[in-house]
Amino acid sequence: AAIQDIAANEGYTVDTTEDAANFTAGNLANYDTVVFALTSGDVLNSTQQAAFEAYIQGGGGYVGIHSASDTEYSWPWYGELVGAYFDNHPLQQNATVIVEDSAHPATAGISSPWNRFDEWYNFQTNPRASVNVLATLDESSYSGGDMGSDHPIAWYHEFDGGRAFYTGMGHTSASYTEPDFVSHIAGGIRYALGLDSGGKL
Repeated sequence: AAIQDIAANEGYTVDTTEDAANFTAGNLANYDTVVFALTSGDVLNSTQQAAFEAYIQGGGGYVGIHSASDTEYSWPWYGELVGAYFDNHPLQQNATVIVEDSAHPATAGISSPWNRFDEWYNFQTNPRASVNVLATLDESSYSGGDMGSDHPIAWYHEFDGGRAFYTGMGHTSASYTEPDFVSHIAGGIRYALGLDSGGKL
């Protein structure tokens, strides 16, 4: 619903599905960006994976939200697209987010430090070497972080011909009524779209 509201405000058209059969070359060609919104586990078969790879290679966009990094562990290409796989998380709690890049549309206008309540992911690897980090977690501000002084929580990169944005935030329903978080998602979508004024998701 939040993504549909963003689309209405910004002039995008959005479809939603939980049917992996929609991941065909012909159908994906109708879309400028695909959002994996809180996906988990193995969601695509090998044929659908190949179609999605070709879609990104053809210039498509990808947005991953929260548990999108808890998805498709046996598909290495997807791991590179999302940037890092989920490892574990402590109990939901307040934490401080440090915005590193205030010029990107996903973080523009968000004050740093950014204090919010969420489920805070630790990742299997630090993605910094292969992505552009937008925001990190201050592990001294909460309990259960295990990545140390460099704990990326949101990032973007160009990958295999396309564009990818990921945020580890967004577990709670309340996140999607927070103006700053909604702005964060909206900016990530704009990036994945190539900063175009319109498109279809």
